[in-house]
Amino acid sequence: MRLSALLILYFAILAGSARGQQISIELGKSPVPINQYFTISIKLQNQGLKEYTPFPDIEGFKKSSKFSSTKTIITGGNTTTILTITQNYAALEVGAYELRPFTLKVNGQTVQSAGMQVKVVPMTATSPQGINLPNLIAPQAPDPVAEAQPEFIDKEDNAFLTLYTSKKEVFVGEGVTASLYFYLAEEDQRLLDFYDFANQMSDIIQQLKQPNAWEERFDFAEITPENVTIKGVPYLRFKLYEAVLYPLNHEPIHFPALTLKMIKYKVAKNPSLLAEDRQEGFKIFYAREKIVPVRELPPHPLRDVVPVGNYQLHERLSTKSVQVGKSFTYQFQIEGEGNLAAIMPPAPTPPAGLNFYPPDVRQDVTQRSGRVLGSKTFSYTILPREPGNYQMSKALQWIYFNPATARYDTLHPTLGVRVTGVQDEDALVLSRDLGTFYNIIENEDTTLVSLHLFDQVKQYANIILMVLLAVSAFIFLKK
Repeated sequence: MRLSALLILYFAILAGSARGQQISIELGKSPVPINQYFTISIKLQNQGLKEYTPFPDIEGFKKSSKFSSTKTIITGGNTTTILTITQNYAALEVGAYELRPFTLKVNGQTVQSAGMQVKVVPMTATSPQGINLPNLIAPQAPDPVAEAQPEFIDKEDNAFLTLYTSKKEVFVGEGVTASLYFYLAEEDQRLLDFYDFANQMSDIIQQLKQPNAWEERFDFAEITPENVTIKGVPYLRFKLYEAVLYPLNHEPIHFPALTLKMIKYKVAKNPSLLAEDRQEGFKIFYAREKIVPVRELPPHPLRDVVPVGNYQLHERLSTKSVQVGKSFTYQFQIEGEGNLAAIMPPAPTPPAGLNFYPPDVRQDVTQRSGRVLGSKTFSYTILPREPGNYQMSKALQWIYFNPATARYDTLHPTLGVRVTGVQDEDALVLSRDLGTFYNIIENEDTTLVSLHLFDQVKQYANIILMVLLAVSAFIFLKK
C-alpha cells in the first residue's frame, strides 16, 4: 500500500511538472479598426524565453512594434510565471484578410495556430487619429545602359550608431533606459547591410552590462526597422539593444565607446544587367562613450533598503464585516513604475485582536516603449480574535522614495473591517509569553509517528527470520 501511494504521488508530481511548463499562441480580436493594432502573442508558463522563430507575415499588414510582459503569481508557496511576447501588426487598408495556419518554434518546441479571418474596418469616430503608415515598397528605377566592365565608386552614406539614455542623472535605485540604435537614411538602404550580427551583438551586450546595476533587458529575436524623421530626412531606425538599469549604489553608470562593423557596398558607376552592380566592402560605425551620474538618496533611516519609483496603492477587502474566528483576506497592491522585483512584502504590526499570516504574492510586469510598468499584490489572510473595528492603516504602511519629487513618501491603507461576535478565549492564551520551551516549537519536527510502529517492525522481522529458517532447512535436507 505504501509503495502504491508513493508511485501515485510520483506520477502526480510528473504530471504537475508537465502542466507547469506550457507554451501557447494567442491571436488578437477581429474586426479591428484600421487605426488599431492586430496582435499575435506567445505565452510561456514557468519558463524563460531562449529562442523563437520570427512571427509570420500577414498579407495586408505591416509588422510594427513588439513588447513583452511578465506575470508572477505566488499562491500557497507555489510560484507561477507567465511571460507574454506580443507582435503588433498595422493594417495598410480596410478589407478582409486571411491569417493562414502557421507554426512557431519556441525554445525548441513547435507550437501551431489554426489562423483566422481578420476583418479591418474604418476608423471609429471616437478613436484617435489613425497612424501614418509609410509605403515600404520603393519604386524601382529603370536600369541604365549596360557596360561590359562597370566601374565601382564609394558613395557617401547617411547612417550612424548612437546610444540613447532616457535620463542624464538618476538616484540610486531609479530606473534609466538605455537603447542602442542604428540609423540609416531610407535612400541609402542598398549601401549597407549587417555583418556577423549575432556575434557582434553578443560582444556589445557584454560591454553594456553594468556590474553595479540591476538590469531589466528587453529581449527580441528579430530586428524590425522603424520609420522616423530627423530634421526632415526619413530614416530607418534599428533598435539593437534596450534595457532599464537600476543602480544599486552611487557608482556612475558607464557605457564604453561601441563599434559596429557593417557591410558597405560600392556601386557601379554605369550599372549593367549583365554584370554585378555592387561591390562588397566594410565600414565601422562608432557610438560615443556615455556616463550617467548616480545620486545618493537623501538622509533617511531606511535609505539603504527603501524602494525607489513612482507608485500608487490599490487595496481590497474580501469582506467589510466578519465574525470572530472567521478569516478574511486583505490585498495590498503596489502599482507603478520601478524595480518591482526589489519590492518586499510590508511587515504588518497588527493590533492585539488580529492575526496576520504570510501573504501570497502576485507580480505583473509589462515592458513597453522603454519602460517597466506593473504591479505587485500582497494578499494577507487575517484571523480576528476579538470583536471591534479595525483600520488597516494601523497594521500596515509602505515607505518608498519618489525620484520625480525627490522625496520619501508613504502609502497608507484606508480600508477597515468590523469584527462581530464573542471574544475568542484562545486569544488570551496566544497573547501571553509561554516561555522558551514553546518558543522552539516552530523549529521542531512535527512529523506524526505511529504508536504501533515498533510492533509492525517486530512482525516484519519475525516473518523474515521464518523465511530464512525455512530456506536453510530446505537446503540442509536436500543435501
